[in-house]
Amino acid sequence: QVQFVESGGGLVQSGGSLRLSCVVKGMTIRHYGMGWFRQAPGKQRELVANVAFDDSTSYEAFVQGRFAVSRDNTKNTIYLQMNNLKPEDTAIYYCREVPRRPANFWGQGTQVTVSS
Repeated sequence: QVQFVESGGGLVQSGGSLRLSCVVKGMTIRHYGMGWFRQAPGKQRELVANVAFDDSTSYEAFVQGRFAVSRDNTKNTIYLQMNNLKPEDTAIYYCREVPRRPANFWGQGTQVTVSS
């Protein structure tokens, strides 16, 4: 069974930074694109950024220039460096393979709270 274990969230002031990590167990990530998603209270879960198996990256417009996604296949881990955080970035952040496979499930996520 595949597990996604996210960490690194916390409470930070507007303009601050956080670095999220996601350790993947039960699946070798080098064969997959990987992505970060987030879900704010009362909203749908949305894609934030993804890193392909060839290390190419893409970002949603609302984080472009502020967030950076990366991967370390030797550690089976992906990262999300978040800079210049805004209150609207407050959400639970999750990682998953991209595209998502029906056999896998979401992890617990890590809470990011940005105060104004």
